[in-house]
Amino acid sequence: MFDVFGSVKGLLKIDSVCIDNNMFRLHYKATVIILVSFSLIVTSRQYIGDPIDCIVDDLPPNIMDTYCWIYSTFTVPNRLGGRIGKDVVRPGVASHVDGEDEVKYHKYYQWVCFVLFFQAMFFYLPRYMWKTWEGGRIKMLVLDLNCPIISDECKNDHKKLLVDYFATNLHTHNFYAIRFFLCEFLNFVNVIAQIFFMDYFLEGEFSTYGLDVLRFTEMEPEEREDPMARVFPKVTKCTFHKYGPSGSIQKLDGLCVLPLNIVNEKIYVFLWFWFLIIAVLSGLNLVYRTAVVVMPKFRLLLLRARSRLAHQDKVETITKKCQIGDWFVLYQLGRNIDPLIFKELVSDLAKRLDGKQSV
Repeated sequence: MFDVFGSVKGLLKIDSVCIDNNMFRLHYKATVIILVSFSLIVTSRQYIGDPIDCIVDDLPPNIMDTYCWIYSTFTVPNRLGGRIGKDVVRPGVASHVDGEDEVKYHKYYQWVCFVLFFQAMFFYLPRYMWKTWEGGRIKMLVLDLNCPIISDECKNDHKKLLVDYFATNLHTHNFYAIRFFLCEFLNFVNVIAQIFFMDYFLEGEFSTYGLDVLRFTEMEPEEREDPMARVFPKVTKCTFHKYGPSGSIQKLDGLCVLPLNIVNEKIYVFLWFWFLIIAVLSGLNLVYRTAVVVMPKFRLLLLRARSRLAHQDKVETITKKCQIGDWFVLYQLGRNIDPLIFKELVSDLAKRLDGKQSV
């Protein structure tokens, strides 16, 4: 089992230099790991058995299994209720009349493993874009200042380099920050788009899937209709047509067991709640980011919190002289540099900027 998950180990690696934030990592680390792991679970047949097993008279089982897997199976929606073993074989599995009873075909279970991996790629895409655009700038600026044990000479040299860099490149970081904010917006757009995509993939069932499952658990056993059995039935029907001995077309009705749907139904219940949480948190993050962009005082409060060891007047001086891009780069450095060293950096930078302004 551990060999199956070996391919996701790289996502668990902790970066020595952080170039994003916790909300960003929730998308490209946590969500990608979840989706890739689910995809691997679904494709690992040795742990959950065959994906489909069909029963039909006068036909070899392996032929029926292959045919029904390729051409899909179906259930009868108006027979989801009833007593199992008396009224119906299983929810949605009962006799029906062609042309009168509605028949619902289930095809998406064949594609679940591919769709989950496809979704994981899209969750990683904003991270890939930002990493490409970022180009290692923060890592280059941090140097060795994220290590609390560093010689005074080396520390002073590196601090001087940083102060010179900010003084020389002041007001040139806006495009850098805008790219990061764009990637944050893409994270939000991606999760909303994927919710709609999964609803389309599950034929309109995903949007209310989690709520339906919660309502199902609160109903009385006699009157409840299992939404998981409706979306991911474990037993379905399959019709096979063949020529009989006299050349007439024979219709063979079979029952198919889909053990894979035991896993699929739990996966999508989890994903419904996970995507909802991610969407809400991403929306709140956009509100936070909007406040950062349009409210200089809010940026001052955030930088004060990040450099709480520094003198507050120094922080205010820097905030007044810096544009949004300069503030963002400095804030990112504060996330990576040792707090004591960052305090000294803020003080030196404030003196430099204040002196430059007076000149």
